[in-house]
Amino acid sequence: MALSLTAAQTRRAARAGVRIEQITVAWMLVEAALSIGAGLLAHSLLLVAFGLDSGIELITGAILLWRLSVQAHGASLARVETAERQSAWVVAVALVVLCLYIVGSVGIGLLTQTRPDTSVLGLGVAAVAVISMPLLARRKRQLATQLDSAALRGDAACSMTCAAMAATLFVGLALNAFLGWWWAESVAALVFLVWLIPEAREALEGARAGLAACACGDDDCED
Repeated sequence: MALSLTAAQTRRAARAGVRIEQITVAWMLVEAALSIGAGLLAHSLLLVAFGLDSGIELITGAILLWRLSVQAHGASLARVETAERQSAWVVAVALVVLCLYIVGSVGIGLLTQTRPDTSVLGLGVAAVAVISMPLLARRKRQLATQLDSAALRGDAACSMTCAAMAATLFVGLALNAFLGWWWAESVAALVFLVWLIPEAREALEGARAGLAACACGDDDCED
């Protein structure tokens, strides 16, 4: 339920939203770079796929950060909404390509029995995400209620999805590192599709309808 706020309180809440999105965008940038880099070094499809998804989330997070910054200054959102609609196709196509990349790479990896190396860095990135993403999601939900922002609620859901994917990442990497189950990373990458396929489908539907790009395929991601 939305709270009744004065204009000054709304601007303060929007500024708080800007700060939390700045943290989110900064972490997604670090997470994407470290995951992709560690994945390439360890020949780990799982880490690369996680990093690519973080890059996609970085796009939606940056657009939401822009939206909140404009709102915090009391300006019109029309320019941001135009950018959101344009980003919808970028996000949708990127998610479809990521799904195809995972399926193709897992198939090749299992056929060739590609054995990824242990990645301590990857385990560290996953552990930090598992802990930090739920904390960010909780704060985003609080601010979404104050601002009556479906976009921010959607981004909170996206943070929880990131936490779930990070937990899957950690398990896959740990099984490979400690038990030598090289195939566990491929199985964990396929588990990513549980979240990515619905995301891709809903992102495509939203893009065709001319709706703004939403975090994690949230059906109500409109303000």
